Amino acid sequence: MSGLDRLILALAALAGASGVAASAAAAHGAGTDSLKTAAQFLLFHAPAILALIGLGGAGLTHRLGTRLAALLLLAGLALFSGDLALRALYARPLFPMAAPIGGTALMAGWLAAALAALIPARR
Repeated sequence: MSGLDRLILALAALAGASGVAASAAAAHGAGTDSLKTAAQFLLFHAPAILALIGLGGAGLTHRLGTRLAALLLLAGLALFSGDLALRALYARPLFPMAAPIGGTALMAGWLAAALAALIPARR
């Protein structure tokens, strides 16, 4: 496993941990529905990123394609969930258009995952 794959796995694990923390904060009254949404996106996408790296590493999908998909999902999570969380907790955006850019990156990540599954893996 490459260093990049390990980094992506570690970041996915941090996304999962952040999702649990955001869910707990939302359940205890800190934040709004936006914080719940940020938590859900983190918790839904973290295992998908782990699976993508596993599939690519096992040679079941196009490795470069799955890495690209995982990186797009990570970037999308950082922008989308980060913006929602900051707005919910501090009433400040990450930066203008961060959430829509992040959402677009998430959609692109899923499309890249679909392409990586369709492109034959090199053996």
